[in-house]
Amino acid sequence: MTFCNVQCHGPSRLGARLSSISLAALAALGATSGAWAQAAPSLPNVVVTATRTAQPLTDVLADVSIIDREQLDKAGMHSLVDVLANLPGVQISNNGSYRSSTGVFLRGATSSQTILLVNGVRVGSATSGSYSLESLPLDRVERIEVLRGAAAALYGPDAVGGVIQVFTREPLEGLQRSAMVGVGSDGQRKLGASLQGQSGAWGYTLGASSETTKGLNVKLPGASDFNADTDGSDFVSFDAGLKLQINRQHAVLAQLLSSQGEYGFDGTPFPNPLNVPASSTRAVAHPKLEQQGLKWSAQWTADWLSIVSLSRSKDVSVNRYWRESDGVATGESRHNTTRDQISWQNDIRLGKDTLTLLADHRTDAVDSTTNYSVKERKLDGLMASYSLKRGTWDGLATLRHDRNSQFGSFNTWGLSGGYRLSEQFRLVGSAGTTFQAPSFNQLYWPGFGNPALKPQQGKAVEVGLRYQQGSTKASATVYRNEVEGFITPATNRQSALAVLSGATFTVDQSWGATALSASYDHADPRLKPTNARVTRVARNVLRTQLSHRYGAWNSFAELRISSNREDTGRVTLPGFGLVNLGTSYELNKQWSVRARLNNLTDRRYSLADGFTTPGRNVFVSLHWND
Repeated sequence: MTFCNVQCHGPSRLGARLSSISLAALAALGATSGAWAQAAPSLPNVVVTATRTAQPLTDVLADVSIIDREQLDKAGMHSLVDVLANLPGVQISNNGSYRSSTGVFLRGATSSQTILLVNGVRVGSATSGSYSLESLPLDRVERIEVLRGAAAALYGPDAVGGVIQVFTREPLEGLQRSAMVGVGSDGQRKLGASLQGQSGAWGYTLGASSETTKGLNVKLPGASDFNADTDGSDFVSFDAGLKLQINRQHAVLAQLLSSQGEYGFDGTPFPNPLNVPASSTRAVAHPKLEQQGLKWSAQWTADWLSIVSLSRSKDVSVNRYWRESDGVATGESRHNTTRDQISWQNDIRLGKDTLTLLADHRTDAVDSTTNYSVKERKLDGLMASYSLKRGTWDGLATLRHDRNSQFGSFNTWGLSGGYRLSEQFRLVGSAGTTFQAPSFNQLYWPGFGNPALKPQQGKAVEVGLRYQQGSTKASATVYRNEVEGFITPATNRQSALAVLSGATFTVDQSWGATALSASYDHADPRLKPTNARVTRVARNVLRTQLSHRYGAWNSFAELRISSNREDTGRVTLPGFGLVNLGTSYELNKQWSVRARLNNLTDRRYSLADGFTTPGRNVFVSLHWND
């Protein structure tokens, strides 16, 4: 499928480039001697995002979810957005087809109030303040960690609702090769291959993937900028890594990630010199995410680990418009961010305790067709945290100082504690402060921006009770996050206060080959003094998954029930229920087939006013691992 005529590079050409890359990678895999193959070691059950240092999941004080590669493979998810939508505390808004503009609400906080990290490096746009989840390829992901709750003291400005961290694949001992091909409804096609290995001091990773859909028309008739066309997508992704283990104490890791694509949407040209309406316009978004990183890990002594990281990331957002009747270009807009970052982290072990000292610097530079009065922002941060263990007691204290080149200096703090009531029960709690500066769009967008906006500052508290006995796990968390000067996305005005409060309950139970996972979220974010609801956040969401393994078969069923939500103008978006089914069959040790059926009942629902979502759809894939 092509989005436009000869005046632009269509998805077919992009897909052809990716197919060439993927086929070359497949050929390389096939040419590699299978005698070197070795089973990948299982990852220890540790968490990094909760404290910026690796610690056992059982010791974590924060409210965290972990999804590893094995879980991703079993679930058969199509995108990172699908994965996040199934996690407690996470809600999604979507303005298009399969791969299009997506928003994330973590505990009621907006996308700009949640940080996205890729391999420890922050990515996103300085103009919108958000990030393009649709640009991250799920096939290249090894692990996902989601930290729910205020984390500005650990990660700096904007971590109001929490942190989402994505880890791409890293070198593993021996040699691992994999490839997949899949097809599905609405013209879904997927192709990918990856290679990981380590021999002696050198380790490496290499991967490529292609994702294409013919798409569907998701904007509802009567909505603004409606065009009765189908909005397809085409994405190409590539990642590579090279590791040198200099000796037992020192290692250097270089990583590269590039994902670019295009997807159709309904929109009016901007700028629009020919005055062409949206109904006669072919609009195509060209998002691109690039990241290059270099990390040096140095174990100076048995108790002192130092990590220096250098990185550059680019968030590219280009929209192009053509008149459908004759293919004449009618407009183009560009909002790109280049982000340079450097950090130096030192973890010093003091008996059972750990002292972490961090210094980081970030520069955001904007290249845009919009003439922002300020096009660069610099941020410098210093952080110190102390993690202690005292038998039945655990604690984490964090202090951070940040300096923003536009808004001056701000201090944040965080304090967490845990107490083991018994072998089964553990009580945890935390309190902390947050800080968030307005984005460039909020400050300077023509006709919308407000240069008088002030930074948002918040105070957050939460209390949780956790239970674990054998194969049974359960948790209950209650939270309240007060944000002063909350900037309402629709109006770009500051309310006196936003209160993001709610509760999350989870249960995980297994009986041999059968497993049940369930969560319930009650979120009630409100703006004061009007008491209006924060838009696009449902008050109640229930998620359950039941899975069973029988021989070579592994099958599951998912149920998600959501109450209604409000959008701009107090428009009510009705609640909905979704049923998803999936199964996989292992043909042998190397080959497997997976199938996933989404929206079994073909339920039509909306996550943003004026947009519907995909109906019943199926995706089937063939996988090879060696």
